[in-house]
Amino acid sequence: MLLQIPKVLDAAQLAAFRERLAGAGWADGKLTAGYQSAQAKHNHQLPENDPVARELGGRVLDALGRSPLFFSAALPRRIYPPLFNRYAGGQSFGFHVDNAIRYDRSGPRSEPVRTDLSATLFLSEPADYDGGELVVQDTYGTQRVKLAAGDMVLYPGNSLHEVTPVTRGERVACFFWMQSLVRDPGQRRELFELDRAIQSLTVAAPGHAALVQLTGTYHNLLRRWAEC
Repeated sequence: MLLQIPKVLDAAQLAAFRERLAGAGWADGKLTAGYQSAQAKHNHQLPENDPVARELGGRVLDALGRSPLFFSAALPRRIYPPLFNRYAGGQSFGFHVDNAIRYDRSGPRSEPVRTDLSATLFLSEPADYDGGELVVQDTYGTQRVKLAAGDMVLYPGNSLHEVTPVTRGERVACFFWMQSLVRDPGQRRELFELDRAIQSLTVAAPGHAALVQLTGTYHNLLRRWAEC
């Protein structure tokens, strides 16, 4: 399932992010790539322990904490600390699959995070650069994504995907991975669709008797499928 989550960051937040990132200490993006990915990766990235990356990554997580759509779709158990990348001057990242496990070393222990889901939060407006599309190949075919600044796309971590060359301007984005409470993507999608149906019925027919039954079914399925 590929899902767009609009307006994770507002205009004021985006302006503050761009100001902080403009003077940040960008490094070669290959530093965090595996052997195979490094062959196709041509961009710049903030080091994982960079203070700006830590600060802005925390703000992204705070914003996502206010997004019911994100939680409904991802059911996150662990979120890898958000990272930031930049593409310009023809840079790209050819087709690749993300590592299945990432190790979060931001805390006192190195915690494994299974990358069930990947996320890209766009920080540059589409009109400010040419190219730079996120191309994702999944069971629904090839999808090309280039969203407004502040919008985010959530997609399966096992997808074959690429970022096409940026031939004009600069593409800046935040990206990260998460381990879901529900490992199976089909089960996760069914829970998401059931949750959205419950929310729609709550608005259309508040107090309807079926809401109690549907909500109970949702939580019983989550109880059966969740890994805690």
